[in-house]
Amino acid sequence: MSWSIPIGTVKGTVIRIHITFFLFLLWIGAAYHAQGGWPAALEGVVFLALLFLCVLLHEFGHVFAARRYGVRTPDITLLPIGGVARLERLPEKPSQELVVALAGPAVNLVIAALLYAALGGFVPAAAAEVRNAGIDVLSRLAVVNLFLALFNLIPAFPMDGGRVLRAVLASRMGYVRGTQVAASVGQAVAIGLGLLGLFGNPMLLFIALFVYLGASSEAHAVQMREITHGVVVSDAMVTRFETLPPSGVLEDAVQCLIRTTQHEFPVVDGAGKLRGVLTRDDLIRALRDRGPDTPVLEVMRPDIPVIHRHGKLEEALRLMQEKSLPAVGVDDGSGRLVGLVTPENVGEMMMVQAARHALRR
Repeated sequence: MSWSIPIGTVKGTVIRIHITFFLFLLWIGAAYHAQGGWPAALEGVVFLALLFLCVLLHEFGHVFAARRYGVRTPDITLLPIGGVARLERLPEKPSQELVVALAGPAVNLVIAALLYAALGGFVPAAAAEVRNAGIDVLSRLAVVNLFLALFNLIPAFPMDGGRVLRAVLASRMGYVRGTQVAASVGQAVAIGLGLLGLFGNPMLLFIALFVYLGASSEAHAVQMREITHGVVVSDAMVTRFETLPPSGVLEDAVQCLIRTTQHEFPVVDGAGKLRGVLTRDDLIRALRDRGPDTPVLEVMRPDIPVIHRHGKLEEALRLMQEKSLPAVGVDDGSGRLVGLVTPENVGEMMMVQAARHALRR
């Protein structure tokens, strides 16, 4: 995820903190300081740090459950609104996704139970009467972990409850249909939260937007995977495009941009091998900041993978989604570039498939 800083690695999973988290930390510290000075600010920051440690453990619950089924987990990103554990793929069976989805809230319940036991059965109602700041923090942390577990089980993507619902539905009506129904439920929940936010807590409006977009994104991603399943790359790749030489400059790319409708320009050497891809957005940005004589090699993205023309389209889609790539190169086995797969042409394929499906009805 862009704008995130790696802070460590645990068992092959990189832990990242989004830069907005530090801004959130400063905001919380300032808010507590305004109420009770530096001691209150320190207590607020410590509580928030412990809270996000619990969020991190929640995400590792998903990570280790996913690994049990052979699913790789490249990284975890901590955001002001929570954490995101990125899985390279979804578990193969609905029962496996159910376990992975429930593993996160289960961690929060265990943490809450351990804190409750450590505090001697300390109840939240007595928290206000406690003079010991350390016990007060732990007591609130126990309550928040219980809340996190229950909140995450709301049946709405992208929360765990949405994945639990999808797993249950998928075991009865199939993965794609189950996702569509679960996404619709999630959007209905988001609308309900939004209405509550209009008449109550404005924070609910932000949560509602997050949930609605998450549900829509999940449904779209699953639809794309379904359409690309079983399709070979050569059936969907773009074969007519202009290329740039490694010796080219941005002015050369500008001329290509003007006379074509391309958004991605592959940089190809004399042997026909892909060196990288220059996107339209990067071209315009570099043209403004660095000028038309800038070499394309200094602006292009060099991290573009290449797959065989007989490879699976769903693998190309996975690579683009996983690494936020503008394109994937396609070769003929000898390393010579023969095509490109882009999110745009996969989207066009989706529209064609949908039109054909509607015609058959």
